[in-house]
Amino acid sequence: MSWQPPPRPDWVRAINANEVLPITAVARLPLARDALMAEARARLGLPDGGFADFGHPLFPVDEMLEALDRALAAIESEAELNPMGRFMTRRFLLRLLEVRLQLMAHLRADPGVLDEEITAPIFVAGAPRTGTTLLHALLAVDPARRAPLGWELLRPVPPPDPDPGKRAVDPRIEMTERELTLPQTVVSGLLAIHVFGASRPKECLSAMSFAFRSEELTTRYHVPSFERWLFLEADPRPAYAMHRLVLQILQRRTGRTRWTLKSPVHLHSLPALEATYPDARVVLTHRDPATMLASLTSLVAHIRWAHSDRVDAEALARDHVERYATSLERVRRDDLARSPAALARHHLRYADLIEDPYDRVRALYAACGQEFSPAFEAALRAEIDRRTRQEHGDHAYDLAALGLDRGDLRARFGAYCAHFGVPEER
Repeated sequence: MSWQPPPRPDWVRAINANEVLPITAVARLPLARDALMAEARARLGLPDGGFADFGHPLFPVDEMLEALDRALAAIESEAELNPMGRFMTRRFLLRLLEVRLQLMAHLRADPGVLDEEITAPIFVAGAPRTGTTLLHALLAVDPARRAPLGWELLRPVPPPDPDPGKRAVDPRIEMTERELTLPQTVVSGLLAIHVFGASRPKECLSAMSFAFRSEELTTRYHVPSFERWLFLEADPRPAYAMHRLVLQILQRRTGRTRWTLKSPVHLHSLPALEATYPDARVVLTHRDPATMLASLTSLVAHIRWAHSDRVDAEALARDHVERYATSLERVRRDDLARSPAALARHHLRYADLIEDPYDRVRALYAACGQEFSPAFEAALRAEIDRRTRQEHGDHAYDLAALGLDRGDLRARFGAYCAHFGVPEER
């Protein structure tokens, strides 16, 4: 039996049947680069400044245009978006372009923001579905550190107010909440797989997307030509430079901080991450690849189902197998070679994190040279207790329905599992 998409609410089916005219009219508009850029500028009330407004000497507009052009061409020719998908995609692209304009304008007005130091950030960078979100959330409760929230990464300009009370009522929170939770209302069952929210810690790819070189695009859409370019040809450094700028802007008014960050996308570009943040503490989480790949494919299939009526989950699973076989083998070889970068990385098995999250976090802090303060200890115990009591439903997935075989995957990833002591799950 193949993967079965979840049912959609009646209102989504009505939109996709072209029965909701305002949304249908927007959905019919082509995703044309110049028109999108002009609309983004108009929504911000800016005069037409040409392409230059979207760039800066440190962030060349040509780099952005190359990535944007490739993304738009792939979305229009390959993604097979339905009306709801086109509507959400247009809003998504316009936000990226609007914030890109704001970021470049802020940098021109305040060039000193580049002097903001990003000191010893912690990056949780394991493969998806290996406990990265859980570990990030646990580390994020340390009052001595800061994890960027959803609204901060999606709309970082202007910098957040230093007053916590004012930050808590920032209008960008509600705007971001609507955007992040919309897919959960479009696709039933998505909430059980991954929880999104404006006031939750958010992963790095949202900041990297302002360079249009981000796995956020390949997760939402079937865009094989863009995906090949992104993973095989594109230079990831512009995305990391953008990520760093976003962090610098976020701490500009609130003061220097120690960041706790997370994204599985870093697994594919660890050299670029470590070159951008030389003193970073990188934590790689490890889980049975068969379970990880099945869970990941189910998640991405659900997200794509929010945008398109055609989702080939088996092809998606095959793509994931190849990509993670390459990246995890690279991590294994780095560790075998005992390179300086590899020696600075820390490793944590998913099974160990689930069995005893408190002790594993405490041991990780010791390995990273971080202070495990009484305040963090109390907050960590409370967060673990809260998560134990909180349920969002079960994430059910079937390896066979995704064209995956546990035995074949165990053999394919055998060297990786043996090297890092990753136990098999059933």
